[in-house]
Amino acid sequence: MRYTPDMIDESEFTLIPIRCGGPGGQNVNKVSSGIELRFDIHASSLSEAHKERLLQRNDHRISEAGVVVIQACTHRSQAENRAEAIARLEALIEAARNPPKKRIATKPTKASKKRRLEAKKRRSDLKRSRKGGED
Repeated sequence: MRYTPDMIDESEFTLIPIRCGGPGGQNVNKVSSGIELRFDIHASSLSEAHKERLLQRNDHRISEAGVVVIQACTHRSQAENRAEAIARLEALIEAARNPPKKRIATKPTKASKKRRLEAKKRRSDLKRSRKGGED
């Protein structure tokens, strides 16, 4: 079964209202318009391979315990921040859906070798020209 972003069930993540800076003026100090989304990778309904790829990502939003924490505070309304947090989670999961492609080692072309050597020669000539000769 392939993953599609709308497959995340709302029971799999928690949304916590938080106070945060950003637009909103003085209202920012009294209203919790930001959203913190928490998604436990281990307890999710994703496939095991998908979970592994998510856990192996070098992302600061994924804790060592396997919990994704996303904070959305860019909008003035809680509803917009909620939608943005869910969209970011879906994007993160979608990015980890496919395994990374294997890199195929290639040899440098003759032209690239020639360009590299010419650049080295130009640099060498420049440095040599700076060296003052004896008068």
